[in-house]
Amino acid sequence: MENKDDEVKKAQVVEARARNISHNVRCTECGSQSIEDSQADIAILLRKLIRDEIRAGKNDKEIYKKLEEDYGETVLYAPKFDLQTAALWLSPLLVAGAAAGVWAYKKHRQKTNVHIMALDLVRGVPLTPKEKETMLDLLTPPPPQGVTPSSLWSRLRGR
Repeated sequence: MENKDDEVKKAQVVEARARNISHNVRCTECGSQSIEDSQADIAILLRKLIRDEIRAGKNDKEIYKKLEEDYGETVLYAPKFDLQTAALWLSPLLVAGAAAGVWAYKKHRQKTNVHIMALDLVRGVPLTPKEKETMLDLLTPPPPQGVTPSSLWSRLRGR
């Protein structure tokens, strides 16, 4: 009785491992499905191959390696990380880092005004808030002169 229970447990373990591996392997015929979900002939063959490899005592890593050697790297849903794929894997981080850098630089640039900092250095004493406001008013360029929607509206109303 115990021997039969052991056989059932081993079969369940093999089945669970095979399903787990099959979910991570792409069907070479379908492309968009895992071999677990596909009913293509190659998918059925690969599922049988995986179960045979598990019964032969191979671990998951060895099975993935064999599948990759036989069918190419595209058979796996999660390709390995190496120098060839590093740019692909790291590009979202690089783009996010560059965007954060640009954003931080613009925020810093808004908060600091070179002219006010220079006056602080020359005087040796920081400017008061009123002096800073006056300096910013003097240093801020006037709005562009020309045709704006509000000036057109004023002209149309006769002002």
